[in-house]
Amino acid sequence: MAEVAYYTKEGLQKLKDELQYLKTEGRAQIAKAIAEARDKGDLSENAEYDAAKDAQGHHEAKIAKLEEALSGARLLDDSKLDTSKVLALSFVKIKNLKNGATMSYQLVSESEADMKAGKISVTSPIAKGLLGKKVGEKTEITVPAGKIEFEILEISR
Repeated sequence: MAEVAYYTKEGLQKLKDELQYLKTEGRAQIAKAIAEARDKGDLSENAEYDAAKDAQGHHEAKIAKLEEALSGARLLDDSKLDTSKVLALSFVKIKNLKNGATMSYQLVSESEADMKAGKISVTSPIAKGLLGKKVGEKTEITVPAGKIEFEILEISR
């Protein structure tokens, strides 16, 4: 049974698009590489053929992994999210109480995480420390650099 993971509409579509690409164009490219290597003669001593077959194995494994992820994927309707506490897909603004810095993040599935876009995985230490908390609450979170105390300033969707 695949592990259940929650996705935004965009994140789920990205997974589906990647799977479609791998099954069509990706497989066609691998087949072409195998055919070209096969045309070069004796397969028992053909390093290109071996490499192409290895690439095919990795490609099929990636397809299987994506199919498994999709079988456990659940779409979250962010219009129905409770903004009274931090949940998956919440946008949260927090303040580091040690240095006064404020940060804004959206808590997303692991595969959608992108620090540059302000999206952190719900499995990250910071997100785990924020889940279930309400505006005004303070929480001490252990991160690789040590313990940091944060205050939740705002929760939105």
